[in-house]
Amino acid sequence: MAVGNEINPNNVISSAKNVELLFFGQLKERLKCSKLSLEITQPLTISELKLRLVSQYPHWQPWLEERELLAALNQTMSSSDEIVKAGDELAFFPPVTGG
Repeated sequence: MAVGNEINPNNVISSAKNVELLFFGQLKERLKCSKLSLEITQPLTISELKLRLVSQYPHWQPWLEERELLAALNQTMSSSDEIVKAGDELAFFPPVTGG
């Protein structure tokens, strides 16, 4: 196997404990953040994860607590009571309007 294709077990273990968070649209602009890797030790609901983000980044509260904020867990639209586990991808974005 080529050296470039070897897997570093430390990276695998580290990333297995994390949830990858993605932020889109105006939310990304307001938070000044497009993605974040967050370590979790146990499964959380999307609501609980948002509360944890607000506790770590209090200035994000106005935007993360918007009622219209949408979430997609592993690329599937999800409600706030869906369970997020380590290794998942969770994306947040404002509602999309058409015209």
